[in-house]
Amino acid sequence: MAIQSLRARIDTIQSGRRRARTALAFGIRPLDGRLPGGGLERGVLHEIAGGGSGAGDGPAAALFAAGIAARTRGKVLWCLSRPDLFAPALAQVGLPPDRVIYVEAKDEKTVLSCMEEGLAHGGPTVVVGEAARLSMTASRRLNLAAEKTGCLAILLRRWSRPNDAADFGRPTAAATRWKISALPAAPLPVPGVGRARWRVELIRSRGGETADLELEACDETGRLAFPSDLSDRSAAPPAEPARRRARA
Repeated sequence: MAIQSLRARIDTIQSGRRRARTALAFGIRPLDGRLPGGGLERGVLHEIAGGGSGAGDGPAAALFAAGIAARTRGKVLWCLSRPDLFAPALAQVGLPPDRVIYVEAKDEKTVLSCMEEGLAHGGPTVVVGEAARLSMTASRRLNLAAEKTGCLAILLRRWSRPNDAADFGRPTAAATRWKISALPAAPLPVPGVGRARWRVELIRSRGGETADLELEACDETGRLAFPSDLSDRSAAPPAEPARRRARA
């Protein structure tokens, strides 16, 4: 009877946590449909990295994270060890300077510690950290801290050496893992630069599916969009991305 009572209490606690979690939708059906809850789940950790070695992939990943934060309300805690974040670029995707609290740490270990403290505090709505490496232990600590307060935790994986990129494929406790690659902007009928485009790859989604989409970069409200030259085709709509079940 004692064991059954304990199991019932555990089920109640776990079901309560599931009900308390909410998701932040992207507004892109092929993307939200592959995420459990119909969007990016709060109260857990998410990983984002540049898709390749291109010079624009790292900034694209940072702007993707900033666009997510821009679609929330409240303060954003951004922890980093290299002071090279360009605040005007974040403002262009809907994240103005007065919403961001920057924490400059001496190294990546301190970055992860600051993230954990910010998540456990519960004051910020979103906590973003920049680090090249993430161990399973560190990711579990971040996940637990985010679960307690319901904050949205984002680990932006960035590296200065190619060898560090191999660490991105190792297992972590993150709920989702993303790769963002910069693509050529759409040509304009007049001289100028069109809206940037990204290749958005959801390469891991716990309890969901993967996705691989070509999308227009975040606008001034932090929202992605389908390229107009693709979404306007009525005779030949774009093919649905390949669907496959992600590993838990």
